[in-house]
This record gives sequence, structure tokens and C-alpha cells, in this order.
Amino acid sequence: MRYQLEGSQAIAKAVALCRPKVVCAYPITPQTHVVEGIGEVVRSGELSDCKFINVESEMAALSVAIGSQATGVRSYTATSSQGLLYMMEAVYNASGLELPIVMTLGNRAIGSPINIWNDHSDAMAGRDSGWIMLFAETNQEALDLHIQAFKIAEKIGLPVMVCVDGFILTHAYEPVDIPSQKEVDAFLPSYVPTVSLDIHKPLAIGTMVSPEYFMEVRYLAHQKQIDALQVICCIGEEFKKQFGRNSGGLLSEYKTEDAEVIVVTLGSIAGTIKDVIDDLNSRGKKFGVISIVSYRPFPADALKDSLKRAKMVIVVEKAFAVGIGGILSHEIELIMKDTEVEVFSIIAGLGGRSITKPMLQEYFLRKKYEKATFLGLKKKIIADKYEVRSCSNQEGSV
Repeated sequence: MRYQLEGSQAIAKAVALCRPKVVCAYPITPQTHVVEGIGEVVRSGELSDCKFINVESEMAALSVAIGSQATGVRSYTATSSQGLLYMMEAVYNASGLELPIVMTLGNRAIGSPINIWNDHSDAMAGRDSGWIMLFAETNQEALDLHIQAFKIAEKIGLPVMVCVDGFILTHAYEPVDIPSQKEVDAFLPSYVPTVSLDIHKPLAIGTMVSPEYFMEVRYLAHQKQIDALQVICCIGEEFKKQFGRNSGGLLSEYKTEDAEVIVVTLGSIAGTIKDVIDDLNSRGKKFGVISIVSYRPFPADALKDSLKRAKMVIVVEKAFAVGIGGILSHEIELIMKDTEVEVFSIIAGLGGRSITKPMLQEYFLRKKYEKATFLGLKKKIIADKYEVRSCSNQEGSV
């Protein structure tokens, strides 16, 4: 049934439909409305047989989820920004223990200085943690990906992080189609753990691993991520067949068939980019867009296959590695290094800075591109605050 809902409410409805047994809640903007929404459906009895646990910190939230999931019950939590950093030790533990927890990440900038608005710096901080990471473009995708996330997690035996742009999606009202409980039950069966803690059958998990075996353990974690690519594809196809929406899989393509320039991105900005290239294509240009859904595992083969048809790739990314440049663009450069396709990076939207259609259009129409461009950078502020000094004129230089 179709509703006009805030993104956070839609996510809360989706999670409730997946019948978690434990929900661990700690508030942090902009994900707070998600756990508040789940709390309401637990309180009302709409979601029965679920323990809603208010905890004292983000570290506690994921730690409780680890404990409950290890006993064999479907568990969920959510966080944003510094909250993810605070729980980072537990983030690595969850994936290392192969626990199929699902967590919403309401994407938000990481300070300092403090900033509560959207970019992808929190997600990038967790990209090597061993979690599957899925990015939503719309609130409908956010809802759909959470339902798929539980099935993916339990099929492959890894935790899944569903990344949703803070405020842009979490606090925006959009029409969403919410499936019935019967439909979700048919898609997502009851969770049956392969291994679980049981006082009647004692065992230990997370014990120390010596140098003789640690490398093999980490390699197996890598291989499991690679195997997850096929699982994500299959479950995306299964979801499409049952619900009629193509909202999963590894990536989403838009007008890429004969595109000379393909723009690659993550998350909600893909919608704005599509509007811009629609206008450019109507004027005889040949642009397409690829929105990456599965950022981890990285869909290297599928992405390369789509990009090799283009003459140029422009990566629009909401995070970067300080002192190096774009993170996503660097990964794409690596997979395209044996081709003649040029890769350029636009770093934009940091800390919630607006990315407008005129800004993107002006960049796309340039005759010459810089390797990395900070879109909309206020250069006068930089000039006023930063004076470049060479080594030769610094006192005590070597």
C-alpha cells in the first residue's frame, strides 16, 4: 500500500516487517527518528515478540546486538557519524564473528568542526570493516534495501549496513509503497542460525587467533565478501520478481547504453544528476549515470563492464581522503587502469553543502577537466585563511 512518509518512518516500517527479535536504540541525529519509529510499533504491539533495548551509547547498541545475534535471534540497530566511530571496535567484531546484524547508517559528516548534515565521511570510515554496505538513492530504495539486507545478511553470514543520506532522505517525505506482512514473510523466512550460543551446549566465539592462522582468517573474510556479490544479485532479482521493483543488486544504470560520459555516484545525489543529464541529452550530449548500490563488496567487474563503453568517467562523491583526494574515484581508477577511459573526480556536498543542477551542468559542459575538483569551493575564504609557504622560506627548513 502506498503512503506519504518521512524516510525514517518508512525505514522503521520496513525493519518492523522483518520481525527482529532485538532492537538496540541510542539516539544520534539524523537516525533518531528511525529507532523512535520502531519503538512506537513495539510499544503499540504492532511488532510483537521484540525486545526494544534503550542503551547508554552507540558502542553499547552494537555490543548488545552482537550478544543477541550470537544467541540466534534477528537483531537490528542504527547510528550516524561519530556514533559509527564510537562503536567501531564492535563494528569489526560483528563482521569478524560473521553475525548477520542489520544496521541503518544515517549518513552524516564527521567532525571536527561539528556538523550534523549529510555527507559520506562516516560510511567511508567503515568501508574496510568487513560489513556489506548498500546505498539508497530514494526512500523507496531505503525501505526495499532494508528488507533485502536481512536476507542478504542471513544468507551469506555477514552484517549489512544500509546507508541512507541524512536529512535528504531520513527527514524528507516521499510516497513509498509498503508491502504487507504476508508479502515480507514470504520473501524473508524466519531466521535459523547455523551456530548460536547455548548454555546447554557451551562454546566460545571471538577467541584469540595466533599469527599461524590470523592471515587465513582475514583471507576468508575477503573471500566471503567476494561471494556476497552473487548473493546480492540473486536476492535483488528475487525481490524484483516478487515486488516488481528493481531496487537492489550491485548497481543501477540510467541512459548508459550509448553514453560517451558516464557519471558514477552513491546515494541520493543520483536523482539530481539524472535531471541534469536529461537536459544535456536533450541538447545532443551523450551522458549516463551509474548509481552504485553495493559499495561493499565493491562491484568491480560489473562496474568495469559498464564503464569501458564510455570515453570518460566523472565520479561525484561526498567524501574524500585528506591529502589524497576522492576515495570512490581512486577505486574506479584502479579497476580502469588497463583501459583508455579517463576518470575525473568531483568532491561535493561536504557537510551538507548544496549540490545544485546549475553547478553540475556547468561542470559537465567544461571543455577541460581537472583530475579532482572541489565543486562550489569558496576560494576567497581559502585565500583569506591559508597562505602557501614553500620550504625555502620557512625558518628551520631542511
